[in-house]
Amino acid sequence: MKVTVNVFLKNGVLDPAGKATEHALKSLGFSGVNGVRIGKQIILNLSDNSSDEDIKTMCEELLANTVIEDYEIIKG
Repeated sequence: MKVTVNVFLKNGVLDPAGKATEHALKSLGFSGVNGVRIGKQIILNLSDNSSDEDIKTMCEELLANTVIEDYEIIKG
């Protein structure tokens, strides 16, 4: 089973990499950019008997820092 975990900073948490990217895009002439947030994507290949609870535990114990990050799990 393929599972994709997208991890991103919570709203209100400063994102200096996103701000730098936004500034760089604007300096390259992309005037329509109104904000950039940088995150990470983790792709897991798991056995078919991996439970939703196991996947959630993986995210909360290792893959995401839940104090400052949110995550979403996408199966398939």
